[in-house]
Parts: sequence; structure tokens; C-alpha cells
Amino acid sequence: MRSARLDEFRANKSRKWELRDIFGYIVEFSGDQHGSRFIQQKLESATSEEMEIIFDEIVPQYAIQLMQDVFGNYVVQKMFEYGTSAQKARLVATMEGQILGLSLQMYGCRVVQKAIEHVVPEQQAMFVQELGPSVLRCVKDANGNHVIQKLIEHVAPERLTFVSAFRGSVYDLSTHPYGCRVLQRCFEYMPEDQTRPLLDELHKYVPNLMVDQFGNYVVQFVLEHGKPQDRAMIISKLKGQMYSMAKHKFASNVCEKALLTADPESRRQLIDEIMTPKQDGLSPIMGLMKDSFGNYVLQRALSVADADQKELLISKVKPNLANMRRYSSAYSKHLSASMLSTDLCPVVERLLEKCSSDAAQAEGVPESST
Repeated sequence: MRSARLDEFRANKSRKWELRDIFGYIVEFSGDQHGSRFIQQKLESATSEEMEIIFDEIVPQYAIQLMQDVFGNYVVQKMFEYGTSAQKARLVATMEGQILGLSLQMYGCRVVQKAIEHVVPEQQAMFVQELGPSVLRCVKDANGNHVIQKLIEHVAPERLTFVSAFRGSVYDLSTHPYGCRVLQRCFEYMPEDQTRPLLDELHKYVPNLMVDQFGNYVVQFVLEHGKPQDRAMIISKLKGQMYSMAKHKFASNVCEKALLTADPESRRQLIDEIMTPKQDGLSPIMGLMKDSFGNYVLQRALSVADADQKELLISKVKPNLANMRRYSSAYSKHLSASMLSTDLCPVVERLLEKCSSDAAQAEGVPESST
């Protein structure tokens, strides 16, 4: 049942409302869509007296209630943004012993994340301490994982003792839709002494992670942001498997990332591998061109290869374009699954033209006017 004040606020848009007009109704307004938005806007420029009144109406009795409310949580987030240190300490005190429950709740987790950004290290440490025993539960939770990521991003690494709980679970976390995100934040923000055990464990499972719908993202992250030795170890696992991995829905993304991040010699080896005829004498090129994932790896190889290797690759791709057209027209009725890749013939052709044009410009040869 809405109060008369809130009814008037919702009905009378012409009146210039101020915070003082709703004192005594702050909690009710915070739980209302329009009232919440009004308070959020006013908090950004509230006087110290107005801010104190708002805190007094909400804290401590209604703080947890509003943190978990679809509209109220936004008001509490603004209180963490614009409150004084003492006011924020009062808010944090109401959360003590309830951090886990809030972190697992759809709206409460947003307040916890905002608090992590705006409280002092000692208060952050309390959050870490409360979540520590349940960190793996949080990591695998649709809401809780965002809180763990925020802690990793904003809390001093030496305080993040819960990271040791990830040891022995790297494969499990890498193949989890939320766990894979948390691991990437660890590798991004934490120092070598904390991430090395996790990376060493990761390397044991790289071939399996490449073909996993979530694990491939973790492998890609290490390729792009990891240390040279970790990148080299991943690429070594890819060598000899390049053709089959390039045709895999998830591993093909790893192949592309490897081609982009490998050292020049390793890149040459990977590209050589997809150009070298197989034991049955068949060229891998045609197989990649016809494949809905492999064709992207081939395009990536064309775009990153050194000049001489690019020239050789182009010479192998061009003859197959005509074959591919014959293949697609003769068997089109049975190739619905391959249509994506056959439609990419023009894409490959344009890429070949660009490669040839770039090579010509590098040699100072004028482009054809035809």
C-alpha cells in the first residue's frame, strides 16, 4: 500500500521535488521505481545534512532489505559512492555476517561489488574473510562470481588468501561458464607467486581445454596476456594438431589466437602444418576452405604470414577456389551444413586480392588497372 506522499510524487510531475519533501519516506521511495531514480539523482549533489538524514532513515534497520530489492539496491549503491567514510562504515557494519547471502542474491551482489570499490582495505578484508570458506560456491554462482571477480580486481593480492582454494580445481573451473571468467581475472591481476601453481596445473589440460566451450577462452587469454614461456607451452601442444583443431568449433578460436600471438618461427611452423599434404596426399587447404570453422583459421593465416610464406599459401589456395565452386554446385543439395563455408569463397578471394595488392605495393609494383 503506497503512502499518500508517494502517490502524489508519482502523479504530480510538474512540482519541483527536493529531498526534504520526502524525508520520513526514504525507505518507501527507495523501493519504488520512480522514487528510487529520484533519490539516486539527488544523492549525487546532496548536502551533508541531507545525506545524513537519508543514512539515518535506512541504516541499520532497512539496509539489508533495500540491498536485495530490485529498485532499492541502486539507492544503496549510490550511498556507497557518495557517502562519507563514517557513513559507509555504518553500511558495512549492517552487512557483517551476511556477505555470502548478499553475494549470491541477484541484487545484493551488485551492492557488494559497489562496496568493494568504495570501502577501505580493512573493510574489503572482512568481505574476503566471510567469503573465503565458500569461495568455490561463489565462483560457480551466477551472481557470486561477479563478487569474486571484483575482489580480485580491487583487493591487494596478499589479502586474497582464498585463491589457494582454486588449486586442484583448475580444469573444473576452466570448463565452467563462470569459473573460466574468475580464472582469467586471477591471471590478469595476481602476481606470479599466486598464479604459477594455477598455470602449471592448467598446462596439464591444455589439449582438453582447447576443445571445451569455456576452456578455450582461458587458453586464449594465456596466449594473449601470458608470459612467453606459457605461450610457448600452449603452442607446443597445438603443433601436430593444427589441422584437426582448426576444424573444431572451439579450438579453431585458439588456433587463430595462436597465429596472432606466436613468435615468428612458431607461427611459420603452424602455417607450414596447414599447408603440408597429409599422409594420404590430400592437401589440408581444401579441407579448411570447406570447413565452417577452418576457413577462418585459413583466413587468419593469410593475414599474418610472412611475405614469402604468404605467397606460397596464396599459390595453394587459388587453385582450390575453382575446385570449391565445382564442389559446392555439384553437391549443393547435400551440403547444407557446408554452405556457411562455401559462401565465404568471395571473402577468401577478397583477402587474396588484398594480400597480392599489399605484396605488390611492398615491391613497388603498380597494381593492375583492370
